[in-house]
Amino acid sequence: MPKLSSKWTVLALALALPLAAQAHKMWMVPSATNVSGADPWVTVDAAVSNDLFFPDHVPGDLSRLVITAPDGSTVAPENAATGKYRSVFDVHLQQQGTYRIALVNQGVFAGYELGGEKKRWRGEAAELDKAIPAGAQHVQVSEASNRVETFVTNGKPSDGALKPGGKGLELVPVTHVTDLVAGEGATFQLLLDGKPAPDLKVTAIAGGTRYRNAQEEIEATTGKDGRFTLTWPHAGMYWVNASTQDGKTSVKQARQRRLSYTAVLEVLPQ
Repeated sequence: MPKLSSKWTVLALALALPLAAQAHKMWMVPSATNVSGADPWVTVDAAVSNDLFFPDHVPGDLSRLVITAPDGSTVAPENAATGKYRSVFDVHLQQQGTYRIALVNQGVFAGYELGGEKKRWRGEAAELDKAIPAGAQHVQVSEASNRVETFVTNGKPSDGALKPGGKGLELVPVTHVTDLVAGEGATFQLLLDGKPAPDLKVTAIAGGTRYRNAQEEIEATTGKDGRFTLTWPHAGMYWVNASTQDGKTSVKQARQRRLSYTAVLEVLPQ
């Protein structure tokens, strides 16, 4: 098999459930989550790594980057670059309020046998028919949908950029995402295709895992309304993840859809 690009590495990780148990984790970390001033900027690192938040595996795929401004418009990143282990870009925060910064990945995975050998393919749904050769046997196709997000507020927090799109697994803040404090509970809601997602396991892990012998996960489960609450033991950057799977595919050949949502949130000291 050829070496996977960062895009397909991200989607391959999205297929592994539960994602929190995997060694590699996808993330984006901004240089600040709350800023102010006449001309504020933030720099964001994006990567897939073993340790949070130290890039050591593959960079984030910036072709899938979507930055939503407080008024709901889409803004372009600036000074973007991709290296061996991480991608980096700047966001010019020209509006007051909260920005959503997201890497949105969707793709199709297929496994099959050809001439007695097992084969795998990853790509876009439109490429699937041509990608599977004639004579392939035991073909199994899955869809993968993965969203990785972080948030930055310029001045006063706002909700305009945080509205769900109604597709895939999404987070809706009840407690504002840039107003989190150590020792206090924060409540969020998970939606699946725009509807509350009950009974999903949510895992939160603080950064700096290379300096700990254990991940020290914080766990919660969504209620019937899709809501869950996390209480942060200390200040820092946290990786928060949930994943699920169902049969609601959009690709006719696919039998399974696997979805993952990740947010990187900053928790401030009291």
